[in-house]
Amino acid sequence: MRRPIDSLFGRLALLVVGVLLLSHFAWYALIRLERSQFQTRYAVEEAIFLVDAVRQHVARTPDQPLPSRVKLVDPASPDVPPANSTMPAPLSRFVEDVRDRMPDGTQVRVGPPGHPPTLWVREANDSNWIVVPVQPLRMPHSLDRTVLWLVMIFSFAVMAAVFAAWALQQPLRSLAQAVTRFGRGLPVSPVPERGPRELRQLTHGFNQMVQEVARTENDRAVMLAGVAHDLKTPLARLRLRAEMMDDAKTRDGVVRDVDSMTHIVEQFLVFAHDGADRSEPVEVDAQCERVVRSYRAVASGAPTVETELAAGPSFLLPAATLDRILSNLLDNAHAYGAPPVIVATARTAQGFTLSVSDSGKGIAAQDIINASRPFVRLDPARGGNGHSGLGLAIVERLVRRAGGEWEIGNHDGRGLRVLMSFSFEMLPKVAATSEHAW
Repeated sequence: MRRPIDSLFGRLALLVVGVLLLSHFAWYALIRLERSQFQTRYAVEEAIFLVDAVRQHVARTPDQPLPSRVKLVDPASPDVPPANSTMPAPLSRFVEDVRDRMPDGTQVRVGPPGHPPTLWVREANDSNWIVVPVQPLRMPHSLDRTVLWLVMIFSFAVMAAVFAAWALQQPLRSLAQAVTRFGRGLPVSPVPERGPRELRQLTHGFNQMVQEVARTENDRAVMLAGVAHDLKTPLARLRLRAEMMDDAKTRDGVVRDVDSMTHIVEQFLVFAHDGADRSEPVEVDAQCERVVRSYRAVASGAPTVETELAAGPSFLLPAATLDRILSNLLDNAHAYGAPPVIVATARTAQGFTLSVSDSGKGIAAQDIINASRPFVRLDPARGGNGHSGLGLAIVERLVRRAGGEWEIGNHDGRGLRVLMSFSFEMLPKVAATSEHAW
């Protein structure tokens, strides 16, 4: 199952959202701290100003009444708050700041809790306590609006960042898809060169590589097809002349050699063919049953072929591709393996599988890598006549063109097994492009 976080877009989006969230949280915390400190400084300045104003008022116009929230209290009054009362940390810092701004020996206290906040100040020369109101030391309600603005800015920033991440990963996604198609042997169109400079350089290099590989493959295919096509006519004449020989033993030997050469030429033509298979998709289980039945009837001396078909009707592959895969693998098992040969299909959580296995001696571990390389024959370990070393290479190419993956190896010590896997995602594409006969 795909995980969104595994993609470049998912990781870029997560990174951007995380950075924006961290920066906005730090910004909000800084605003709160700065506003709190600013409010404390303002409250201290206001309290000191009021205390000085009351002191000047008493000294210059003692007969004038004081404002309603300002008063003078006798030191002996029971209303004077105690000196060692427990205060919250912000209020304690406020009192310390006021005391630092006053002359030495000044007593600074706060009013009792549960009443409007008041500051009690008495210098050494004051005969009474001066009581003035103070600003409440709490965060103003305007921060609620700040949070709303931060949420709006964060939302727009996330949307813009996600769009930027999507635009940045699009060229890389196109390149990744092209690399996947190229790795499967499918035709690849030039990838648009866009994005950052390094990505444009990478795309340009990939396009050049695809062109060079395509040119080399085309030259090799033309050479193989030309040689194989030119050999078909002389081989046909040679077979005709062999049929006219009087000596039966010599005639049969020449005919077998001509048939072997003809088979090699046909393998050359199949390997050189580089076109897409546009034959009608067929149910793999049903087609496997038909091919195995025909193989039993036509191939004389063929080993026992059994079927274990459990993929179901939704497993579809182009008919020509499937026929060539099965014919090559059955011929390979007939030539090198031992009975029984098992053709099996299955449905897995990721897709479908098709396998052909025999019960022979298998392939030596050091030769498995070379088994599917073109023109590589594992003789004398698996010797034979009339073989070009293209059978497994053709199968690999056909499987990859159909959007599948393959694995070759010895199966539980019972012989060679070729396991082909086709994901659910690739099968609809195969069916969609298979509209005309090949």
